[in-house]
Amino acid sequence: MSQQINLFNSAFEKQKQVLTAAGMAQALGLMLLASGALAWYGAHQVAVLERAADDSKVMLAAREARRADVLTRFPTPQKDPLIARALGQAEADRAALFEAQTILQGGELGNTQGYADYFRAFAHARVNGLWLTGASIVGAGKEIGLQGRTVQPDLVPQYIRALSRESVLQGKSFARLDMAAAQIPAAAPPLSAPPPGAMAAAVAAPSLRFIEFSLQSSAAPAGGAAGAVKE
Repeated sequence: MSQQINLFNSAFEKQKQVLTAAGMAQALGLMLLASGALAWYGAHQVAVLERAADDSKVMLAAREARRADVLTRFPTPQKDPLIARALGQAEADRAALFEAQTILQGGELGNTQGYADYFRAFAHARVNGLWLTGASIVGAGKEIGLQGRTVQPDLVPQYIRALSRESVLQGKSFARLDMAAAQIPAAAPPLSAPPPGAMAAAVAAPSLRFIEFSLQSSAAPAGGAAGAVKE
C-alpha cells in the first residue's frame, strides 16, 4: 500500500513584493526633498563664492588704483648716465689705489718712507770745520754717497763716527773715501753754511785751499741719484 507524502512547505515559496501607490509616492517625495536640499546647498555655496570673487575684485581694483597713484606721484627714477660714469670712475680709482697699496706693501718700489730721516741724520752728525756739499741716496738707503769739504782732513773720520751713531744709519758702512785739495770760488758758497771762521778765512784769502772729500757706500754711484742734493 503506497502513501504520498507532500514535502512542499509554503513558507519557502518566494514571496512577491507588491509596490503600492502610496509607497511609490513616499519614495518620490523623499527623492524630491533630497534633490531640493542639494540644489539649495549648491546655490548657497555658489552665492558665497560669487560674493568672495566680487570682494576680491574690489580689493584688487583698490590696490591697482593705489599703485597707479603712487607711480604717478613718485615716478620710477631713470638711471642718470653721469652718475653711472662717476660710479665707474670711482670703481676704477678704487682699483688703482688698491693696486698701488699692494705694490707699496710688497716693497717693489724700495724705500717708501722717504729720505727725510737720512738728511736729518746727515745734519745732526755735525762736526765743526766740515760741511756737506752734496748727498745721494738710492733705493731704501742701501746706496749712499756724501760729498763735502773740510778745513782739516782728520775731521772726516770724526764725521763718519758721528754718522754711525745715528739710528737710521745703523749697520751701514762706507767702502770708499776720496779726498783731494780744492779751492772754494768766492761767488759760490757751499750748500751747507761752513763755520764762520772758515768762511771768513775763505773771503780774506781766496787762494786758501780746502780738502774736498767723497764718501761712497759699496754700490753707490759717484754722481747724483734718487733723493740727491747737489751743490
